[in-house]
Amino acid sequence: MTEALSVVPASPQAARFSGYAGSAAPVVQSLSDIKPGAEARVSIGVDELDRVLGGGLVAGSVILIGGDPGIGKSTLLLQALAAVSCSLKSLYVTGEESPEQVSLRAQRLGVNADRVRLLPETSVERIIEHARHEAPQVMVIDSVQTLYTELLQSAPGSVGQVRESAAQLVRFAKHTGVALFLVGHVTKEGTLAGPRVLEHMVDTVLYFEGDPGGRYRVIRAIKNRFGAVNELGVFAMTDKGLKEVRNPSSIFLSRHEQPVAGSVILVTMEGTRPMLVEVQALVDDSQLSNPRRVTLGLEHNRLAMMLAVQHRHGGILMSDQDVFVNVVGGVRVTETAADLAVLLAALSSFRDRALPNDLVVFGEVGLAGEIRPVPNGQQRLKEAAKLGFKQALVPTANVPKAGIDGLEIHGVARYAEVLDWFA
Repeated sequence: MTEALSVVPASPQAARFSGYAGSAAPVVQSLSDIKPGAEARVSIGVDELDRVLGGGLVAGSVILIGGDPGIGKSTLLLQALAAVSCSLKSLYVTGEESPEQVSLRAQRLGVNADRVRLLPETSVERIIEHARHEAPQVMVIDSVQTLYTELLQSAPGSVGQVRESAAQLVRFAKHTGVALFLVGHVTKEGTLAGPRVLEHMVDTVLYFEGDPGGRYRVIRAIKNRFGAVNELGVFAMTDKGLKEVRNPSSIFLSRHEQPVAGSVILVTMEGTRPMLVEVQALVDDSQLSNPRRVTLGLEHNRLAMMLAVQHRHGGILMSDQDVFVNVVGGVRVTETAADLAVLLAALSSFRDRALPNDLVVFGEVGLAGEIRPVPNGQQRLKEAAKLGFKQALVPTANVPKAGIDGLEIHGVARYAEVLDWFA
């Protein structure tokens, strides 16, 4: 049976135990005397969202979720609220859409919204008043940029209005124990609109990424006071809303029938989840005086560093070549474990020699030419073996002593050893 989130009575006595510093009477204590309580988590009914949140909802937590228009923020939260409303009392506050529009979306998604309470309102004071009467355990505000507080005279969406409206809602959530989702707009650069203090006020910041015209969506935790950051949830957009992708490696891998030059399989870590993605490189003669260096899904400056290592420690000059590197499927890889895969993909394309189809690669490459270990090496190798890969090229320090059944592991300590293995 799903354990219900408890709504804490709105009183200073209760607020002291809710973990919110702003409402409790100031008491100086020794840190060693304070016993950390076990945070009771409740599944929201969407496993990929639970994963990103750190295992489920925590009473009194405030989650800010941002993403491009049309990416699916409202769709995901309506699906989640419909799923969790079977066990928890929920309230959906819409400031951008009419009740008819929300009802039409629920009908299109085919969700059971009988127990979801809906409030069309943009005044923070009236929202809090209705919420105190309804006493929800989970609440969604869509979106925080449409709200205004009567304490200020500026227009909704201004810096002052967003900051003060969010502050009042955060105080309400911490004081009553309601789990609160705030939907936020993003700027054209892709960052959350409004003051950066908004991200500091909330407990969790989630970004919804992906091409609005594409099929797959990725939700990533940038900040999480109740779990690990950089956790990743993967969804597929269908005519019935967002569907969870249980095995993301299956969509990011395109297993070629024959080995292809310039293609390398990388085992990356997204939070606590190992994920296999394909890194592709294309190296071609440049017709420009300044050859192009283009990356999609990887850091641009990192590619320039890797090509310098390729020249200095491998004796391979690509200064007259255009180099394009892409992570297949639109996933973004930020960790340095991709260094070795990028170098091998570029080398494979440059020499027009394909790597084995059953090979996986990971490892950080230092500027001195050393191959440095990366975290969770054994977990990465087990995931590769589970998906049927037979060979792995990894840093020597990441080679497990006991080995991995069905996986032949090659350990390398210097980039010169990588070239010897590739020869």
